[in-house]
Amino acid sequence: MTIGFIGLGAIGTPMAHNLVAAGFDVTVWNRTADKCAPLVEAGATQADTPAECAACDVLITMLADDAALTAVVEEHGLIEAMGAATVHVNMATVSIDCANDMAARHDKAGKAYIAAPVLGRPDIAKAAKLQIVAAGEAPAIETARGALETMGAKVWPAGDAPYRANVIKLATNYMLMSAVETMAEASAMTAAYGIEPGDFLEIITSSVFAAPAYQGYAPAMAKRSYDNPEGFKLALGAKDVDLALAAGQAKNVPLPMGETAKQRLADAKAAGDGDKDLSALAETARRAAHLDD
Repeated sequence: MTIGFIGLGAIGTPMAHNLVAAGFDVTVWNRTADKCAPLVEAGATQADTPAECAACDVLITMLADDAALTAVVEEHGLIEAMGAATVHVNMATVSIDCANDMAARHDKAGKAYIAAPVLGRPDIAKAAKLQIVAAGEAPAIETARGALETMGAKVWPAGDAPYRANVIKLATNYMLMSAVETMAEASAMTAAYGIEPGDFLEIITSSVFAAPAYQGYAPAMAKRSYDNPEGFKLALGAKDVDLALAAGQAKNVPLPMGETAKQRLADAKAAGDGDKDLSALAETARRAAHLDD
């Protein structure tokens, strides 16, 4: 199987490495070209343009947002460059409007398209343990299955319409933002009574909230250290909450907890924490409680 891989960010890079390590013929492209070097050393081929990646069996895009995906598709004629049997697998977190637009563009061109966003942080991607939610026509998913199963622990089917996978991804990230925000608030409350964050967080993540959504972010909160290159960047979390709120509004679904998370994330970004791990929400909660005044 030949694979084109576009987008070598914090999660895309280990995903591509796993494909190369599994023996796939992988061609990579990234806007910052030097990010391709380690993959080339591992055995991948570096493309000069995104269109060169499209001459393959499975074309994977793992880009930051709607704008980045749309720019690559429009500016580089990505859909037109796809082979007649190529399957485009969009694995990024995008809005529902963008998801529907991409599906329509591919359908008009007679090209196969599926959405397969991932659940998991960069460390999970490195371990090839991502949970992958895939939606689109069944034959297209089957064509891509070998690549998807190489990058993830499980592929979850979500129906024939690609946007369905994106809805599930946005709903999941919405829940994650809410979970981390409430943990940050609870940690601030206990700290106000003289309880060390690490003591409180160890108790809850070993008992009532012994789940990855909490365990993955508690250590950074306990140490108050948030510069984690393998974490989930706070600014991306803010973007995903905005997308989830827009999805809810489009169907008249109130998401009141999301509005709170949106404000807290905005406060964190205003304080300069946008490039830090999502667990930096703990500092936003501490500032609101004046714990370090």
